[in-house]
Amino acid sequence: MVPGGGSSLGRHRVRGRRVVTRYVALLRGINVGGHRRVPMADLRRVLTGLGFAEVRTLLQSGNAVFAAAERPTDELAATIEAGLAAEFGFAVDVMVRSDAEWRAVVAANPLEVRDPAKLAVAFLRAPFDPAVLAGVDPADYAPEEFSAGGRELYMYFPDGLGKARLTPILSRRLGDGATVRNWNTVTKLLALLEPAA
Repeated sequence: MVPGGGSSLGRHRVRGRRVVTRYVALLRGINVGGHRRVPMADLRRVLTGLGFAEVRTLLQSGNAVFAAAERPTDELAATIEAGLAAEFGFAVDVMVRSDAEWRAVVAANPLEVRDPAKLAVAFLRAPFDPAVLAGVDPADYAPEEFSAGGRELYMYFPDGLGKARLTPILSRRLGDGATVRNWNTVTKLLALLEPAA
């Protein structure tokens, strides 16, 4: 049994008739150069105020894990975006993945993890459209690498994200519909998905 009288069902819990699962929320473009400030304590307060439970954050770049009644991730993202706009007065793009989706992202990584700080994942709002990278020949950017799958784009930049030749191309073509996290952050969020002791 889990607190609140529910029974444990893998990564899900049942409370009464509601299935509760854990999610990862990624905020795009906050706390960069002192602009669009969203303190993590305030983010936790907003998420809790929206009715989410067991809210935890990681770093200052807008990463949160929370538990909520099971519903589509696009609905959860829209709810969080509305809550943040009401609290801070500016729009913040949010990408949400369920516990199962996050674990699948980690398991599906097709690139070798040589340096987790230089391996990154772009989390997309919609399924990856191959037309986005039409005309981009990976061989022209070697040893940089990228591989798309589902709503993610995996990238390896041996000289770091800031010096990568692919960075401006990917940023321009992906636009507002993506946010990037390095592999260290991805795996730390995976660990945070485990229920608190």
